[in-house]
Amino acid sequence: MSRIFVPRDSAARSVGADEVAAALAAAGFEVVRNGSRGLFWLEPMVEVETPEGRIAYGPVGAADVASLIAAGFQRGGPHPLRLGDIAEHPYLKNQERLTFARCGLTNPVSVADYVAHGGFQGLGKALGLPGAAIVADVTDSGLRGRGGAGFPTGLKWKTVHDAEADQKYICCNADEGDSGTFADRMVMEGDPLMLIEGMTIAGLAVGATRGFVYIRSEYPDAIAAMNEAIDAATAARWLGGNIQGTDKSFWLKVRRGAGAYICGEETAMLESLEGKRGMVRPKPPIPALEGLFGKPTVINNVLSFAAVPFILAEGGAAYRNYGMGRSRGTLPFQLAGNIRRGGLVEKAFGVTLRELIEGFGGGTCSGRPLRAVQVGGPLGAYLPASRLDMPMDYETFAAAGAMVGHGGIVVFDDTVDMAAQARFAMEFCAVESCGKCTPCRIGSTRGVEVIDKIVAGQDREANLELLSDLCQTMTDGSLCAMGGLTPMPVMSAVKHFPEDFDKPARLAAE
Repeated sequence: MSRIFVPRDSAARSVGADEVAAALAAAGFEVVRNGSRGLFWLEPMVEVETPEGRIAYGPVGAADVASLIAAGFQRGGPHPLRLGDIAEHPYLKNQERLTFARCGLTNPVSVADYVAHGGFQGLGKALGLPGAAIVADVTDSGLRGRGGAGFPTGLKWKTVHDAEADQKYICCNADEGDSGTFADRMVMEGDPLMLIEGMTIAGLAVGATRGFVYIRSEYPDAIAAMNEAIDAATAARWLGGNIQGTDKSFWLKVRRGAGAYICGEETAMLESLEGKRGMVRPKPPIPALEGLFGKPTVINNVLSFAAVPFILAEGGAAYRNYGMGRSRGTLPFQLAGNIRRGGLVEKAFGVTLRELIEGFGGGTCSGRPLRAVQVGGPLGAYLPASRLDMPMDYETFAAAGAMVGHGGIVVFDDTVDMAAQARFAMEFCAVESCGKCTPCRIGSTRGVEVIDKIVAGQDREANLELLSDLCQTMTDGSLCAMGGLTPMPVMSAVKHFPEDFDKPARLAAE
């Protein structure tokens, strides 16, 4: 009998995947709980193994199971929900899936499945290389931090590699708190062994024997999957002491955050890992020299570590062949907000916002004209529809006063109030600030008040100038990116959508 694949990803579970899996199991089918492919508008998406490939059906509800069985779906039979060979679906076929090549194909916590689909090839190679050679390969790939900062990964690793210490650490920042982002969660729930492999390779590269994955408490499914995968990898000797019979060792543990956005900042995360309140540390010293418990520490995002197995398996040059300029490789872009086909799209750098939003996403869900798009999370710039042809590239976005960030893309149609969005940015900063520095703690509170005065028409020009000065102070004086980047969405909204900050004039004109 054919195996039936039903995602265990929390996005699919939120729309009834567990009920579908239970109904199929009750009917006598062998059900495999795989990760999501990232086509969220089709979830729960059920796949059937056939000689012609994986035939998909979706979105499937528990009530559809009887009609699917009657139609012979277990043999790929015709049904109104039949999507065909899912690998040929345009949404997937037109991607460059390097990081997400396995996601949705395998049982996420099966080492046998992982190895059968190319897993641990990179680690197997790394076990026979000196640390400096691993660092050189990562440097040659052009990989930059996928958490948002875009710092060269190889340079960070080399700093830790060259540091003298009796203990070094690898820390994965999985505190994915940006609006419209879910790629980290998808990796941890859909292909956690890839993250384990990437972190273990990092440990071998810099001489670290211990690692931690810091996961936000709002991701219970990811925490469970990571713990299960760590146990499986340890049992199979791909993790722990004497990896695969060598003299190399690396131990990994999951640590759960407590819901603070600021702990997505690397030094606040370190404080939290040490059992302290999550507050930003001043720099220097940098974590690469004095990080966790004062020891040299590699801190990277989930997607950064997840890119490493491909780089080691295929070579740095193979990864560098994707992308443009100084932005090499691919980035899993996450389409959210008012969009018809929300989901994950992994493409090489250089793809335009228009290709992502209109080509893959199908435009707005409401059918109304797109007015604004925010890229890079709640601290990213708001861009107007006229900028949709910008290529996704770190330098291009920086020149436009924006940032690629973690690849989150949130779409708004023409009903959005951009003054309200600017106010939200300041309010968000006020709520989530750790409170350590005055520009962030006080500046964000004053920002909310000033925007309220502008919208009310109170000394509009003077308050716009005051808002600009306040934002400059936050940018220049904040201790970390929390306060330093909050002005980006605020001032981009003022720049591109000035009419929303002059409501009295608009009402008078109407």
